[in-house]
Amino acid sequence: MVFVRSVMSLSRGRSRLVVTGVLTGLLLFLPGPAAQSASAPDVPPRGSAYMGIGVLAHDGRASGPDATPAPARANQIEGVDVSSHQGNVAWATLWGDGVKWAYTKATEGTSYTNPSFTQQYTGSYNAGMVRGAYHFATPDTSGGAAQADYFLKHGGGWSKDGKTLPGVLDIEWNPYGGSCYGKSKSGMVSWIRDFVNRYKSRTGRDAVIYTATSWWTECTGNYSGFGKTNPLWIARYASTAGTLPAGWPYHTMWQYTSSGKTVGDHDRFNGTQDRLQALVNG
Repeated sequence: MVFVRSVMSLSRGRSRLVVTGVLTGLLLFLPGPAAQSASAPDVPPRGSAYMGIGVLAHDGRASGPDATPAPARANQIEGVDVSSHQGNVAWATLWGDGVKWAYTKATEGTSYTNPSFTQQYTGSYNAGMVRGAYHFATPDTSGGAAQADYFLKHGGGWSKDGKTLPGVLDIEWNPYGGSCYGKSKSGMVSWIRDFVNRYKSRTGRDAVIYTATSWWTECTGNYSGFGKTNPLWIARYASTAGTLPAGWPYHTMWQYTSSGKTVGDHDRFNGTQDRLQALVNG
């Protein structure tokens, strides 16, 4: 304002020119409709993440989201994964459509539990499916061992009852911030190791690792050290499962779409029924 008043003391013609120039300059810095509507990407509330949230936002754009996969082979068994977003699931309908196994989100970090867990976990069991639980990892909030303990405390355990699949570590793009949760590649590998080691020590089972190849490459440096112990659940919404992360010669499960029947996320177990049962029994 001081600058505008000072130029007004000059001759009328010059003051009009300068003031106009000042106003024009100010307008350049005032947000117009486009600038006002532009904002940071929406960040979902903590706890709302689900298996595949990062695939839709990243890999989906590259490979074509929900591309039609090749027809299921006789040695591929249909499964689904669910979270609180699905609420009460029509398990009898899914069973009638040939779905034989299911995973339910149990926990996220060390503060979130799925409010629909009981209906989803026991409902799939009562429908005749083998089922298990998964944990959505947030490596920026607490350690891997702590999150494994929280998972085990809230539904992620395993029992040799012939119907329970081993727990899953869902490790993928961070929906709340930077892709790799602020961790170096070696730091991420250490975090994952802490989680799976704690799970193994408390259950006797090796946790399944759910991930996408491009995230694994970006955030672990394509580390190959888990392939001999932890089954791989690969995420890719395309016609094939594609290239796998280093260390895994084959995938155990494949999440191939987010727009399947009854619930969106559908998966295929890479083997026959007896191999699925072998995974259940450990």
